[in-house]
Amino acid sequence: MSRSWLVTGAGGMLGQDVLTRLDRDGESAVGLDRQALDITSPDAVRRAVEEHNPAVIVNCAAWTAVDDAETREGEALRVNGDGPRLLAEACAERGTVLIQVSTDYVFDGTAGEPYPEDAPTGPRSAYGRTKLVGEQAVCSLLPSTGYVVRTAWLYGAGGGNFVRTMIKLEGVKDTLDVVDDQRGQPTWTADLADRLVRLGQGALAGTAPAGVYHGTSGGETTWFGFTQAIFERLGADPERVRPTDSAAFARPAPRPAYSVLGHDRWKNAGIEPIRDWRDALAEAFPSLLGAS
Repeated sequence: MSRSWLVTGAGGMLGQDVLTRLDRDGESAVGLDRQALDITSPDAVRRAVEEHNPAVIVNCAAWTAVDDAETREGEALRVNGDGPRLLAEACAERGTVLIQVSTDYVFDGTAGEPYPEDAPTGPRSAYGRTKLVGEQAVCSLLPSTGYVVRTAWLYGAGGGNFVRTMIKLEGVKDTLDVVDDQRGQPTWTADLADRLVRLGQGALAGTAPAGVYHGTSGGETTWFGFTQAIFERLGADPERVRPTDSAAFARPAPRPAYSVLGHDRWKNAGIEPIRDWRDALAEAFPSLLGAS
């Protein structure tokens, strides 16, 4: 049986880190970016799976333009809903493991304590609705070989993200107003990539039950608190960061006020949850400085 891996959306920030992590373990892997594989094309998906015959597919391909999805929901649904369904159908035919990366936006963001993996969903944005369709397709078509890993607040060296933006703004702004009424878990893509790979390995070994997992860092903060931590890492005065509320940055898509996810399910797979977000930021920071 094949032991190779296929990573879709391989040109993105997370896809790059998944490939790096697989290489570190000596795993045979192929990465396909969106030019190499359109996951919304049934023929393209079928050809890719037949050609590469992977044991595991990690789907990092996604429509991530949250605000644009509000007026282009049909297009977002093709990528976030139809794409995972096509991959799941191809995996079902061959017994392939599929790991689908999803999002905290499938929840309504009104909780007061971390969302467990089995919490009721209730997306309030087009983006969240389309991602939920993808989750449902994977879980229904692949009850024993389908994995959904929800994540949030991602940053990494391989693409544009909040940390790199704040590093740049610190150098040109005397003060920064940052939202303090949205709570979440900043998550380094390298940490998430590690868990995706370990989950796939566990799936092949029969030690990781299929289903939903939450791939976010431990702890929680607000965008304001996150920015203060970034300033501290830069040796800048965190008092230059000023708290404000979401109304000051009105956007087409509603942002969840509370995006903190629980991580209890990892113990069923024998894998520890991701570390605290501050510890991850400390390790990630040198690579982010170089990328900015």
